[in-house]
Amino acid sequence: MPSAYTEASIKTLSSLEHIRLRPGMYIGRLGNGTHAEDGIYVLLKETIDNSIDEFMMGQGRKIEVDITDRTIRVRDYGRGIPLGKLVDCVSIINTGAKYDSETFQKAVGLNGVGQKAVNALSIAYRAQAFRDGETKVAEFAAGRLKKETKVTKLDERNGTLIEFTPDEALFGKDFKYRMEFIEDMLWNYAFLNRGLTLTLNGKPFKSEHGLKDLLTKELSGEPLYPIIHLEGEDIEVAFTHGNHYGEEYWSFVNGQHTTMGGTHLAAFREALVDTLRNHFKKDFDAADIRQSIDAAIVVRVQEPVFESQTKTKLGSSDLGPKGPSIKEFVGKFMQQSLDTYLHKNRETAEIIRKKIDENEHERKELAGIRNIARERAKKASLHNRKLRDCRLHLGDRNPRGEESTLFIVEGDSAAGSLTATRDVQTQAVFALKGKPLNTYGLTKKVIYENEEFHLLQSALNIEDGLDGLRYNRIVIATDADVDGMHIRLLLLSFFLQFFPDVIRNNHLFILQTPLFRVRNKKITRYCYSEQEKQAAVVECGATHEITRFKGLGEISAGEFKDFIGENIRLDPVNLHHLYSSDELLSFFMGKNTPERQDFIIDNLRVEKDLVEA
Repeated sequence: MPSAYTEASIKTLSSLEHIRLRPGMYIGRLGNGTHAEDGIYVLLKETIDNSIDEFMMGQGRKIEVDITDRTIRVRDYGRGIPLGKLVDCVSIINTGAKYDSETFQKAVGLNGVGQKAVNALSIAYRAQAFRDGETKVAEFAAGRLKKETKVTKLDERNGTLIEFTPDEALFGKDFKYRMEFIEDMLWNYAFLNRGLTLTLNGKPFKSEHGLKDLLTKELSGEPLYPIIHLEGEDIEVAFTHGNHYGEEYWSFVNGQHTTMGGTHLAAFREALVDTLRNHFKKDFDAADIRQSIDAAIVVRVQEPVFESQTKTKLGSSDLGPKGPSIKEFVGKFMQQSLDTYLHKNRETAEIIRKKIDENEHERKELAGIRNIARERAKKASLHNRKLRDCRLHLGDRNPRGEESTLFIVEGDSAAGSLTATRDVQTQAVFALKGKPLNTYGLTKKVIYENEEFHLLQSALNIEDGLDGLRYNRIVIATDADVDGMHIRLLLLSFFLQFFPDVIRNNHLFILQTPLFRVRNKKITRYCYSEQEKQAAVVECGATHEITRFKGLGEISAGEFKDFIGENIRLDPVNLHHLYSSDELLSFFMGKNTPERQDFIIDNLRVEKDLVEA
């Protein structure tokens, strides 16, 4: 029986209690740091955003970030929080200067929540303001004030110092900062704020050419033509085309990385198509214009409206209370600036025209192949042979759809063990029949000509982009031997070549499986490394026995449940240094046998060398 719904059921929480009880409303997600959008990075971003707003107001040209274990320290050299309001500004929700549009015309944070959430979700939080030779300190624990000093004299440059340690009671005992995520964050701040220097434990991040520098850093290969870099009041755009599949965008509003896009990105994508159609006087298909594009856009909006507190998607339709619509603003800028640029740079214009024509030719070629492949699959009912599907999928209304996982395994033996013990609600299995095709250097039509890759694409539902992706996690689960590593590399090559967005959006993982089982009559330990095995041997004592797992098929269904449940170990596949991926794929997957052979010989280390090392 459900409990009675009475007056006693109604509760009123303080803002502090509400933040700690429902942190997802304020920082999006908790997480342990393995994902770039986990809450511990949002806490840092919210802190830096305040310093960025000071810089945008012409105050402070340096922001120092220092990380020691789990504690973060951010020092800026802006005006500093007014000393008399220090405690209020970091602890009382809906308190701040950003409601005054004259003080912060185009700030990132406008709702007075961010820094209070950082405070409430930290086990230790310290704020210190420096203003005109005076300072004040406030210290908190889980959002509750523990110490407040009086105003004292101190000969320090104006600014604010925030120091915090996220609460492991919320983020888990194993949470950990990944420095590559933080470096990406600081680079983005640098690209968007020329003249600003950020440091991470002393390492500087500074940009001279803004979004052009961003694309230069992020491109997956050589651009087809020099990056087009256009700037205007309250807008900056940079783009080029490459030889990859799909579209890649980096969009920002007032310095905020809108990873989910929004009205400004939609306006840019539409304006790009309209401008190129008008310039070349031909009604190109929009997909042919945007295929293989890499682009970045930033707009500065007065009082932006985001679709969540974490500000990952812009919802504003206008540039400001009295400004034009964002669609009209971006469209007019692109029509004038890009059209002028292309008239002045005819060689670039011709390369773009040629690329659009090539995209159109490939799209039409693929359409015929795609229809043939679909008919073949229907006649043979091939889709039922490879996939053991689950019941819930990404995008379902059921919240457990976020847990949906597809395991890609080699062979029926491993598939059988995994299928027998999986969670049928959220875990699916796709079985390979052996080593898949090396797709490096091939065109996308190979997906439709190769039965296995066609079925994998269909299972994932990514033929037309990630909007229909059926699984939040795609897990490569191969044996811990040479063949397993080779299959893993072939699959990684496939995703890099044709569906890099799967990796960019943090959907691809490698499953760690145990190498050893050490046990006696009372204790069983599964070990993922030689070090763990040695520790287990000591724990189990003289009566221990060791089993070496060479393949997933050797692991029984009963044991498998321990490796794909709550204790699953997944290594995310990241593309933080994507620029060199074309070169790496060419070396490891291309037809350069002599060079690769020399590399292997020069870098080969035998077991004796490893022991001595």
